[in-house]
Amino acid sequence: MNDITRQYIKDNLNADVPTLALRKAPVGTDVSLALRQIEARQLLQKKVPEWSANEDLLFPAHLSIEQCSSEATAHYKASLVSGRSLADLTGGLGIDSYYLSQSFLKTDYVEQQPELCSLAKHNFEILQASVVVRNETAEDYIKQGEPKDCFYIDPARRDGYGRKTVSISDCTPNVLAIQNALLNLGDTVMIKLSPMLDIKKALNELRSVAEAHVLAVGNECKELVFVLKRGFSGQPTIHAVNLLTEQPVLCFTYKEERDCPLRLADNIGRYLYEPNAAIMKAGCYKLLTLQFDILKLHNNSHLYTSDTLIPDFSGRIFEVEDYAPYNKKIKQALLTDMEEANLTIRNFPLPVDALRKSLKIKEGGDTYLFATTLRNEEKVLLKTKKIRF
Repeated sequence: MNDITRQYIKDNLNADVPTLALRKAPVGTDVSLALRQIEARQLLQKKVPEWSANEDLLFPAHLSIEQCSSEATAHYKASLVSGRSLADLTGGLGIDSYYLSQSFLKTDYVEQQPELCSLAKHNFEILQASVVVRNETAEDYIKQGEPKDCFYIDPARRDGYGRKTVSISDCTPNVLAIQNALLNLGDTVMIKLSPMLDIKKALNELRSVAEAHVLAVGNECKELVFVLKRGFSGQPTIHAVNLLTEQPVLCFTYKEERDCPLRLADNIGRYLYEPNAAIMKAGCYKLLTLQFDILKLHNNSHLYTSDTLIPDFSGRIFEVEDYAPYNKKIKQALLTDMEEANLTIRNFPLPVDALRKSLKIKEGGDTYLFATTLRNEEKVLLKTKKIRF
């Protein structure tokens, strides 16, 4: 990249890329490269700020950036494993390779696309990362039979037509087809999969899963990470993690959740609790009542209550101002003169849009309404104010 192109990128980091493409650039600017780098840096500003801020790094097309891990999730995964040798079998942009390499003495970045390999080699040199770039497929790399302390794999979640896929067997490479080989060569295999995947189905399909990590970033579920250990045969531990918050990590097994007694509330207390996205995805509902000394409103509502504030709860906390049965008089009973509110549905027969239309309220404001069902099957609307997101 020449100095003119570098300066052009720096001067236009926050510009609208389509508009920029229509303008004349300074003589000597590699416009195609510059526009791609500006777009990439804009996408990475929040996702991987350390890389976005480095002017010397180069980035590929949009698709590789779309699937790459965030800096937060990459850091977390790097905290789970360590050892002498690691192979990242689906190198891509190289985010995971870079952060994971900091926990290993030797790291191989394996990628079948030559362009990504070239960019990764450049970036690793700039970052002074001890990573060896290997331009080959994951399957060919495995066939060489080189043992590793850990294999990491993030299979591409798109088919040959560019359509998104979720099932493990539909991803490339197919982890189910190579997991035996990986466990024969490695003590640990870490697999990143779609947050849309059914966790219990994945646990049935994968072998020797010791841990499953549900990773949310700022209360948005981003990744499922499965850690396979050679020879492991026990109950996998599920970790529900909401990164970039101070909320505690919740660890449990599905047997513990299944065997836990259901603690239901007879009445709505002063405080209302909504679990964070990682807990909701992990399916830890009954154990929450023991972990935080709260009661569930209904088996299927996934909302909780208490009379005493539980400040370290892993999720959103609200103070209940009032509530009323949902019927034709709900507007005058609970929502007099209310024109806007934030509306959430939990185990309620109407979708949000239909209920909002029925209540004649717009989205917004400082009031939070929850439409839900109590243990006696009564449909209610709760009027609350937020204590903590």
